[in-house]
Amino acid sequence: MTPGQKNKVYVSRDMASVALGADDVARAFEAAGCEVVRTGSRGLFSIEPLVEVESGGARTGFGPVGPDDVAAVLEGSHAARLGDVAALPFFAGQQRFTFARCGIIDPLDPEDYAAHGGWRGLDAARAMAPQAVVDAVKASGLRGRGGAGFPTGIKWQTVLDAPGKPKFIVCNADEGDSGTFADRMLMEGDPFCLIEGMAIAAHAVGAGHGYIYIRSEYPFAIAAMRQAIEISAQRIAPFTLEVRVGAGAYVCGEETALLDSIEGKRGQVRAKPPLPALEGLFGQPTVINNVLSLAAIPFILAQGAEAYAAVGFGRSRGTMPVQLAGNVKHGGLYEIGFGITLGELVNAIGGGTASGRPVRAVQVGGPLGAYFPPSMFDLPFDYEAFAQAGGLIGHAGITVFDDGVDMAHMARFAMEFCAVESCGKCTPCRIGSTRGVEVMDRIIAARDADPAAAEDVGGGLTKALHSRSLARIDNGREAQTALLRDLCDTMKYGSLCALGGFTPYPVLSALDHFPEDFGASAPVKEAAE
Repeated sequence: MTPGQKNKVYVSRDMASVALGADDVARAFEAAGCEVVRTGSRGLFSIEPLVEVESGGARTGFGPVGPDDVAAVLEGSHAARLGDVAALPFFAGQQRFTFARCGIIDPLDPEDYAAHGGWRGLDAARAMAPQAVVDAVKASGLRGRGGAGFPTGIKWQTVLDAPGKPKFIVCNADEGDSGTFADRMLMEGDPFCLIEGMAIAAHAVGAGHGYIYIRSEYPFAIAAMRQAIEISAQRIAPFTLEVRVGAGAYVCGEETALLDSIEGKRGQVRAKPPLPALEGLFGQPTVINNVLSLAAIPFILAQGAEAYAAVGFGRSRGTMPVQLAGNVKHGGLYEIGFGITLGELVNAIGGGTASGRPVRAVQVGGPLGAYFPPSMFDLPFDYEAFAQAGGLIGHAGITVFDDGVDMAHMARFAMEFCAVESCGKCTPCRIGSTRGVEVMDRIIAARDADPAAAEDVGGGLTKALHSRSLARIDNGREAQTALLRDLCDTMKYGSLCALGGFTPYPVLSALDHFPEDFGASAPVKEAAE
């Protein structure tokens, strides 16, 4: 690896990598006479911009790299030499089923995709009867990766059995949860995988056309998917695909609001029944799956349902691309089988906080997910285990907070977020979230009030007033806390969709696990006998 040679180097075109300077790095290597291949990201952002130099069929990684580091990288003397990137601890323990090609191939090179196992799932599926494909998806144990965890095969079976034509395949790529980026990474780094999964779904249920609904904040993913659809049009024919771009409404991540948006309407949640599987897009039977659900399909059909089902924990089968974000040392995407503990993900893999301070809480499942303290870090990453613990896996985003976080303010943020993003169709969500912000403001004001600051100028009288003030604040806080719990109960069971229904998760988990931040006494833990 010496300057002047036609070296082949790989540099990520992922949006996060570009934000860290990957385009400038790529141009610097091109100016040095190198052949530059733009890939997706491997998924560890602390080493981006990552450059991999190919020599003798093997790649040597360097990262992070800047535009001025070209000579040192090509000489192999750069201080940030990583060696074989796949052998790094962050990657060595992963089980990459869905993201096996991400960061390795040119995302828009169909031959590169095929050389790394692409299209085998589609070829296998088209050699099978539709019912056999659906049976394979059922046998794999795949459940929806978008949040609800509903069995994918059951949904497909419903659409297959539904009368009426045409039928549609809709991919929900409206990835709006804070701390999540797996959908974006997949679409930018391996778009043909998603297209292949949707083509398999179309064959399985008898659909002729599909839509990929992508949030407008993902311009790189939108461009990559449109190019990939055009390139693969003949390969997936007679199935056809198109991209629809959302306008930024969080509620359009809910499947029926998403359908309204595709139809050109304002994105509002529909009452169920009817289910979209029976009366979905334009009133026709529709499969709606998340990006990660559909991208898991090619592996299942190519390698067999048994290979996918062999990995996992309990009823949660296969792998989950976990996204580590927030105040975490090693932020990125980690694909692993279900069953790993929350503590392993945060501490062993994530490396704890980036600030070096103790972890105080993690939020799992986006802005509507529950908060968990370190005392619950033995919780296995599993749909049922999380539900039993009062949480949800959602899209598997984990946001880490150190001991400087104010959990009362985080609970207020959840209510405020719901109030801003509500579609307004149902009262518990539209009004309840606004009232929730008001209640939280009163709780925080009571907590922050300091009656002890009153000057003791009146002797016993001032002390008496001081005692009454303390009692009044405490009684007011307790009343507002009771009101908050009652409000959360109404939102959870009365809202039309998960936006209002799941907002109580972060609020109540913060209140239950961190009562001291709400002005209450911290729970006293009994000593183990």
